[in-house]
Amino acid sequence: MKGKYSIKFVAPAVLLGLAMAMPAFAQQESAGDAMHSAGANLKQAGSDTAAAAEDAYNGTKIEVKDTTITAKVKTAMHDDSTIGRSEIHVSTRAGVVTLKGQVSSREVADRAADVASRVEGVRHVDNQLMVSSAARTD
Repeated sequence: MKGKYSIKFVAPAVLLGLAMAMPAFAQQESAGDAMHSAGANLKQAGSDTAAAAEDAYNGTKIEVKDTTITAKVKTAMHDDSTIGRSEIHVSTRAGVVTLKGQVSSREVADRAADVASRVEGVRHVDNQLMVSSAARTD
């Protein structure tokens, strides 16, 4: 009889112990899932940071190219006798040069656009120059 009673008492005790341990096992899975999720989030944050750094680098690279193009266009126009001392504002964005200001004739405006278009790196010229008799430089 001694063996029968021990199984009757031991089996429920084991089942009760397992039932009480289940939440601990579930928490371990949740902790594992949380660690996996945290690792994935950290990896994504690192990837986002790398992408942002690359975008900043590329943006800076384009700005430097645009600044160089603007300087070359201004120099080329300054050195051109037709354009002379005309007050022309030059800006560049992604290789597109914009010319603004007032010039003395349509010939000067066209020549400025032509000179700008010949500069290395210029993709397009947006000629917004206005002809004004007040802009004469003679």
